[in-house]
Amino acid sequence: MSEFDPKKPSVPISYPIKTLKELESRSYFESFHYPFNKASVPIESGYSASLPNRRRILVCHDMAGGYLDDKWVQGGSNADAYAIWHWHLIDVFVYFSHYLVTLPPPSWTNTAHRHGVKFLNFVRVLGTFITEGREGTALCDELLATKESARMYAEHLAELAVNLGFDGWLLNMEVTLPPKQISNLREFVNHLSLTTHSSVPGSLVIWYDSVTINGDLWWQNELNENNKPFFDICDGIFTNYSWQEDYPSRSASFAGDRKFDVYMGIDVFGRDTYGGGQWNTNVALDLIRKVDVSAAIFAPGWVYETKQEPDFEIAQNRWWSLVEESWGTVRKYLRTLPFYSNFDQEFPLAYLLGRGYHISVDGDQISDAAWCNISFQGVQPLLEFADSTANSLQLLVDLKEASYSGGGNITFKGSLEKDAYFKRRIFQGEFILSELPIHFFYSVKSDGNSSLGIVLEFISTMNKSMSILLTSHGMDHLSSAFSKIVRTSEQKGNAPGWIIHEGTIEMNGYVLTEIHALCYRSNAASKELGLKSRPLGPDYTVASSTDYFAVLGHVIVKTSNYKPEFPVSTSWLVDGEFINWNSGPQNSKILSVKISWKLKEGKKFVFLHYNVYVEKLPKLADGNPSTTLEHVQEYLGVAHVNCFYVSELNVPPRISSLKFIIQVCGFDGTNQNIEECPFYQLEIKGQ
Repeated sequence: MSEFDPKKPSVPISYPIKTLKELESRSYFESFHYPFNKASVPIESGYSASLPNRRRILVCHDMAGGYLDDKWVQGGSNADAYAIWHWHLIDVFVYFSHYLVTLPPPSWTNTAHRHGVKFLNFVRVLGTFITEGREGTALCDELLATKESARMYAEHLAELAVNLGFDGWLLNMEVTLPPKQISNLREFVNHLSLTTHSSVPGSLVIWYDSVTINGDLWWQNELNENNKPFFDICDGIFTNYSWQEDYPSRSASFAGDRKFDVYMGIDVFGRDTYGGGQWNTNVALDLIRKVDVSAAIFAPGWVYETKQEPDFEIAQNRWWSLVEESWGTVRKYLRTLPFYSNFDQEFPLAYLLGRGYHISVDGDQISDAAWCNISFQGVQPLLEFADSTANSLQLLVDLKEASYSGGGNITFKGSLEKDAYFKRRIFQGEFILSELPIHFFYSVKSDGNSSLGIVLEFISTMNKSMSILLTSHGMDHLSSAFSKIVRTSEQKGNAPGWIIHEGTIEMNGYVLTEIHALCYRSNAASKELGLKSRPLGPDYTVASSTDYFAVLGHVIVKTSNYKPEFPVSTSWLVDGEFINWNSGPQNSKILSVKISWKLKEGKKFVFLHYNVYVEKLPKLADGNPSTTLEHVQEYLGVAHVNCFYVSELNVPPRISSLKFIIQVCGFDGTNQNIEECPFYQLEIKGQ
């Protein structure tokens, strides 16, 4: 395998900086991969305040060395890739590896910020700067040679955070230092904190409990006089894991009014950690919560790496449910509209582990390839962990079931009697409603008379509660269970089987606190929804009258005056570069090209992402490209920045040109019409 050359065009990846020479030279910014590694989900003004004044959870990712499936910026092909989706429990996320400078892949920053924008405080994403071992000692000799060198390297680290869009650094100096270097180390920490704060609003620099103020590599496992001088010049301390029962309270006393900036370390693998970690991680959390300081959970990927039974998704939800039961849900969705979720969790269902087997747009399946892409993780529903045997109707994870958008859904399947209903919370929030009507849209695919409605829970300023059901028909027998029923209109989706429901309500002065899915049986006449009844058991028996099946594809909440704005095709400048042709089998050609796009005249719009397609236009007998044949758009992938690298595209003979289409996708789930999208047309010479 040839050595990686970051300046050479190739499939975009995330990678670390391994030497001080690379850091000092700023060579990263000359890399072909640099523009692909910029986080695309911005932190809006007003969300960059200081951390909430309460106990917090920091999660340090440390997954099998890092830069695995998540290094593929445009998405990977491992349908079983690792992901985190319990963002409502997380305040700070650290991407960790044992390289000198660990730069978070943009997928983690994007999904953390996406959830943070909907929360009262955004999730901070930190990179890691680490020195360890003999090599680390030599690095520190150079790093801390002078105050000027310490400041210079600190400024380069801050510059990386600014340009890549993440929120600061975890500093881990796991080396013994001569006392003469300590003043320069303090200068490094202080200057990094000040420089990062001034250039990245809301940023953090966290000190890891390793080297002491005397230069000894001596883990204190608490905040005390040996590490507090570093704590005083940054935003917090991440203690080592080997603390005893009274260490959190001692640390809190030492921190004074900054006790929430003390993050007591917990190693989920259980290595010399209080309570033993693993399935007893909550033991340490219970104590930390009682003392009222913060927690730093190290390596939650233990569930994935050790292949906990029965499978990753169930084990992950079970493990994080222990965290939630111990810590409590401390974050709620903010009161911002539009709100949209297609339940993607790295494309798939938000309640999933982060894997997928297909991709859909507006109900049409456009790809059946396996993939993983954390950047595409939708806003996660707050689903409750439940025993799969407790109910006759279950929320199921079925990755191969139909999706309306992306690869996600929430599937309900099982048995439901005629006059019964099943309600399950999917979102929790604090959406304050104004005088404007709000519109709800949701998509459903179901069997027979299996029906699915949406229940909205409201509370007024006078503490009056209301429960409103959105449904299209057949709910009269259950109307007494709700304050009001709002009839939705139905439209058939673009793809067979999908029904789009739309409803409008006015609730001025009320707060929307919860959204539930409601499963019931319609008492209206049966209607054909495009799906055949299917067997539910392994023996493929004929479905009974109580069998229930419905898929919820997406949910949109927006005000009546919200309209997505897509610039017309002529507003864009689209270009191709690094064009490389090779010979392929059977007279075909193989193309690699970087496609970039931007709006003319410096106009600025922020979009959710871009779907990238190609049309392969054949040459007719007269030698001209076809303009009358129906053209097929082949899905290539998704971009979260204004560029996409097409790698080794097979171009059959008799294709005379390629039309690369950039479909703009809005925050409310709407997509620009293909006919109106910007594009780049590449003529094929010699064809």
